[in-house]
Amino acid sequence: MEEVLGKHGEETPSFDALPTFANAEAFACIEKELGFPLEDIYSSISPDPIAAASLGQVYKAQLKYSGQTVAVKVQRPGIEDSIGLDFYLIRGLASFINKYVDIVTTDVVALVDEFAIRVYQELNYVQEGKNARRFKKLYADKQDVLVPDIFWDYTSGKVLTMEWVHGVKLSEQVAIERQGLKLLDLVNIGIQCSLRQLLEYGYFHADPHPGNLLATPEGKLAFIDFGMMSETPEEARFAIIGHVVHMVNRDYEAMARDYYALDFLTPDVDVSPIVPVLQEFFDDALTSTVSELNFKTLVDGLGAVFYQYPFNVPAYYALILKSLTVLEGLALYADPDFKVLAAAYPYFAKRLLTDPNPYLRDALIELLFKDGKFRWNRLENLLVQGRKDRDFSAQDALQPVLKLLLGPDGEELRVLVIKEAVRVTEAMVLGSAIDTYHSLPDFLKTLVGNGNSAGPFMMRAAEQQSMMELRGRILRIWELLQSSRNFDPSILLPILQTLQQSEARDLGGRVLGGITQRLAARLLQQVLQAPSTEPM
Repeated sequence: MEEVLGKHGEETPSFDALPTFANAEAFACIEKELGFPLEDIYSSISPDPIAAASLGQVYKAQLKYSGQTVAVKVQRPGIEDSIGLDFYLIRGLASFINKYVDIVTTDVVALVDEFAIRVYQELNYVQEGKNARRFKKLYADKQDVLVPDIFWDYTSGKVLTMEWVHGVKLSEQVAIERQGLKLLDLVNIGIQCSLRQLLEYGYFHADPHPGNLLATPEGKLAFIDFGMMSETPEEARFAIIGHVVHMVNRDYEAMARDYYALDFLTPDVDVSPIVPVLQEFFDDALTSTVSELNFKTLVDGLGAVFYQYPFNVPAYYALILKSLTVLEGLALYADPDFKVLAAAYPYFAKRLLTDPNPYLRDALIELLFKDGKFRWNRLENLLVQGRKDRDFSAQDALQPVLKLLLGPDGEELRVLVIKEAVRVTEAMVLGSAIDTYHSLPDFLKTLVGNGNSAGPFMMRAAEQQSMMELRGRILRIWELLQSSRNFDPSILLPILQTLQQSEARDLGGRVLGGITQRLAARLLQQVLQAPSTEPM
């Protein structure tokens, strides 16, 4: 399925090449499965396989009637019996571990069974073709992802025929760069696509090793093998995103509760003893930011936590870890400083800002509000990161939260928003006045300030700085929104509607009145205060 001819036509070795089986056996299998002589199916077929894997080998061919170039995968003879014996032995070992190795709390037999199901699905090439069709429907609309077509008339349980893809394996960095491409760009495409697989549709490629991923000359990432696929349960998709949010917030109690939704723990397990263990690990690991944390370090650290408590790692999660670890390994091969979590940040930020799912909406509110105050720095960071995601739309940003404001369940949020309006209005009004004051010539400052070093506002330097920082952050956020694609200021109408509601009008009046009183009091203080004089 991949182009393996070098610049001069010679065959290049395959990264994941395995011993091949006899061509005569492969061609006999094709004729038996498709029901026609080889010469009636193809106008040409490579005399030897161009790639071989554990379950089969691949030939390059040209269909006789359409002239299309295709990849023909033929199953290895007797593979079912061989795999059956392997899994019988492995399952016996897993059963022994479940019974006698107390330190392992995960159901190892269940993991082996899940893996066996995936492998046996790989043996059914019709199922693999269906997997490819479903994968293409979900993800191939992305301009940087390529999924080959399946030729159903030439596909059976043991023979799979798909569109030939010209490209270079991701393991061949030199060949990729020779085409003017960058390995890290392609790996990042893989990470973004994998995040959508795992957390949007829940249908993901569970075996993205270098032999299954190609860089096309156009710079697309091609997926070419669909034997091992898996699904993420819907509840778990949102729980994973929420888990990242709780990790950013260092909310270890919420992180521990996430393990219920992730199906790591049953509801009867008390998570309180897990909280200090999580805190100890993450406070040590997160020396700066989550984005700088290596994914493998995170997995290894959590693995150590899991062994101490009755965690049951679901099979889907084990496959997720495998998938992301392989992608990070590819990235680290090209750049030892690469951080997969940093590359994933824009996607998480976009989902938090735009997804209407109640779980994610509440996670966003939890991220933005703390102790009754709005954390504008978090919103600014989310917008900065979210805009890096190609699918981000400012029109959708914050809509889930804004809609909640007007809903019957938004009373608590409305109180927070109204209170925050006090800080924002004061920052904008007083901040502008302070800004204007500091732009005056020194002799005017002396006149306006009546000789007081604090100026006409009777505010300490730290207080002024805090207010100016808030004003600057709000202005930057407004600039981020305005410069974003499809931004419409009317999306903020729910805030205005909230401030105009009956229960808010009185408070709104007190807000304006409070600011007026504060300004008036400070100005009056300045007028009545005699200039300070130094003793002679």
